[in-house]
Amino acid sequence: MTSLQLGLIAAGTALIVVVVVYNWLQMRSLRRRLKSPSATAADATLRQAHASASDVSGERIEPTISIGDDARRPPSAATRDAGIDDDADAAYEPPLAIHARIATDFAADGAATASVGTRPQAADRNPTQPDADIECVLGLECVAPIGAGALAAGLHARPGKPLRWFGRHDENAAWQLLTSDAAGEFSEFAACILLADRTGPATREMLETFIAQICALAAAHGATVDAPDAVDEAARAEALDRICAERDVQIGLTLLKAEPATIAGTRLRGVAEAAGFRLDDAGRFDWIHEDTGAVVYSLQNVRAEPLDRESLRVMSTNGVVFLLDVPRVTDPARAFDQMKLAAKRMAQTLDMTLVDDNRRPLDDAALAAIRQQVDAAGTALRDVHIEPGSARALALFGG
Repeated sequence: MTSLQLGLIAAGTALIVVVVVYNWLQMRSLRRRLKSPSATAADATLRQAHASASDVSGERIEPTISIGDDARRPPSAATRDAGIDDDADAAYEPPLAIHARIATDFAADGAATASVGTRPQAADRNPTQPDADIECVLGLECVAPIGAGALAAGLHARPGKPLRWFGRHDENAAWQLLTSDAAGEFSEFAACILLADRTGPATREMLETFIAQICALAAAHGATVDAPDAVDEAARAEALDRICAERDVQIGLTLLKAEPATIAGTRLRGVAEAAGFRLDDAGRFDWIHEDTGAVVYSLQNVRAEPLDRESLRVMSTNGVVFLLDVPRVTDPARAFDQMKLAAKRMAQTLDMTLVDDNRRPLDDAALAAIRQQVDAAGTALRDVHIEPGSARALALFGG
């Protein structure tokens, strides 16, 4: 072997050693960076962002007989957890002292409004009164009485949550729910924005804008304003939303035809209407209480296709879902009994099978267990002074 060959071998070996050492140093440096506090913080932030995105995804879930967790709140079809979180209840603060006098006047017996879980005595008995436990309330006092029409800009405002206005002639008079054409003049007004519904809580920005608008309107008429702090009201809104989300339960009973059989839309409509259902504009059938006019339970397509007048003429489906919206009905357990009976009758008429979310037939024992869940959900609502089917419940579980 020549000296040239030996020199080339030595040079190649040295080059390999240099590359190996360089790569080792680079890996060591990378490990140190990954273990540094800044890298750990960035990684934690990424995980938190991912968790937040998952928590608020709110994807539509087909109604089933089970009760499960979900983000608050899709409009109609999600099934909710009926569990109770005491920590969430404790987070709900009482109305601010700045409008405590107004809140006191809302109660029929004159008792002051307390914390969440202690509702004003008049809140559910008289839906035409402000409800300071679930609304952000601003009080306006005028130097001289004015008509409701003078506040038209406020009455027709769209702050992002349901808005109500009340007026009264003096501090001893009853509050009156106002419209822009309300007769008479009033010396005191109350502007009330709902803190939470199924679309979520009122945000700080929303409340700040609302308070600013009302203050500007009051200034234009020489009125003084009792206004709460938007930050505190936003915290109340988030706490109220958590309380409601934990008690937002909807129960679905599914009827299916054995494959490949289907039901013609015209046949389904005839049977549903014969059973007392009314077709609404939302693409479903509603069973409505004769005396109150309230929807007790609904019937919708098991598929995504709505049940409207046009589609029912040409469509067919392999199943339907009976849906009970627990917070929005009075006596939820009794409503479930009625819905269960209607489902069994329709199953017999249309030769369908009552099944669970795994498409296994439901027996009476399983239905009894579901009824217990419904009853527990109603109790959970009452425990925080939300009477199912009341004006308060309809407001909080609307949207």
